[in-house]
Amino acid sequence: MPYLFTSESVSEGHPDKIADQISDALIDNFLAFDRNSKVACETLVTTGLTVLSGEVKSEAYLDVQQIARNVINKIGYTKGEYMFDGNSCGVISTIHEQSPDINQGVDRSNPEEQGAGDQGMMFGYATSETDDYMPLALDLSHKLLIELARLRRESKDITYLRPDAKSQVTIEYSDDNIPQRIVNIVVSTQHDEFDAEEKMLKKIKEDIISILIPRVKAQLKPEIQKLFSDNIQYHINPTGKFVIGGPHGDTGLTGRKIIVDTYGGKGAHGGGAFSGKDPSKVDRSAAYATRHIAKNLVAAGVADEVLVQVSYAIGVVEPMGIFVNTYGSAKVNMTDGEIAKKVQEIFDMRPYAIETRLKLRNPIYSETAAYGHMGRTNEVVKKKFVSASGQTVEMEVELFPWEKLDYVNKVKESFGLMAVESTE
Repeated sequence: MPYLFTSESVSEGHPDKIADQISDALIDNFLAFDRNSKVACETLVTTGLTVLSGEVKSEAYLDVQQIARNVINKIGYTKGEYMFDGNSCGVISTIHEQSPDINQGVDRSNPEEQGAGDQGMMFGYATSETDDYMPLALDLSHKLLIELARLRRESKDITYLRPDAKSQVTIEYSDDNIPQRIVNIVVSTQHDEFDAEEKMLKKIKEDIISILIPRVKAQLKPEIQKLFSDNIQYHINPTGKFVIGGPHGDTGLTGRKIIVDTYGGKGAHGGGAFSGKDPSKVDRSAAYATRHIAKNLVAAGVADEVLVQVSYAIGVVEPMGIFVNTYGSAKVNMTDGEIAKKVQEIFDMRPYAIETRLKLRNPIYSETAAYGHMGRTNEVVKKKFVSASGQTVEMEVELFPWEKLDYVNKVKESFGLMAVESTE
């Protein structure tokens, strides 16, 4: 029987995402000046106030208040009328030193014996339904808000947009899990008060449908474009005007959008947030590693859909176990348990091995903190950081290395599939 599936996304100006971006900017700056930094930092944003807290072990000294202000301004909170802006909001830091009781289980004289920074289970997921191996509903939800932010910054046609926004896409699937059509699209965007409420809502809805949707649709493959029809039900700012938003409308906290960050409700999530954590925290690093595994398995043709789980005990080097679920889509004559054993042979899941394989001790995290940590473009970029003392560090870093298809040939060889050139 056909079924519906929905995923949502939130913009870079959403209060929780502001908090994530500040926390990850701190991570990047600590790693830029001390790659061995151990950091777990949380951010709270509300009307006129940003609060930084957490634990740090690092040789780097940062102006954390200025880093927070820079992030807020970059997002677009630059006007006093927003009741939250980077230049005038208060910034309080209560960051303190990391507990030695926790650190003793992580740092070892032999780096390869580094223990997991915490207990827990982490999941990675991939599906063949999109080119980036992500669930389609989430992929479209992200694209809507990425393009909306681009319109906010660049367009002369839509001048009333403010940074806070949310999206949601509902797709109808056939019995054999093939997308058939887009049923609903929801977009709620913060905006200036530029007219009477009824006229504002009419103008916003017209612009979203006639300007935003075509721009997003043009980015898609023809088979995805066909899912758009005149029968889509649009809900644009369904509660009415949305002038009061951002941290003035809702308090934001680091780590409250973990489903948006991952797979939009497809697959599974272990419950641990990513942003604000250095890669010794397996909540983050192992989630990236399992995504890397799942994506390479699907790309290699092992299955059309894969969920990978790994679990750890704090301070213990080897994972407690690896679980694989192919949802009956496996293309190899093996059980999911047998596939999991092969995964253990191919991928070293010790924390230090993950950090090394995916080059996670680099300052690559600010880019992850909005529009999802998975399904993004793997690329090399140049970054520049300035310390509180004026020291400047410039470097090239590789973003989203867990999205590389660099293990496809190894997977094919291990599973007895025909080897081809890697699409890395």
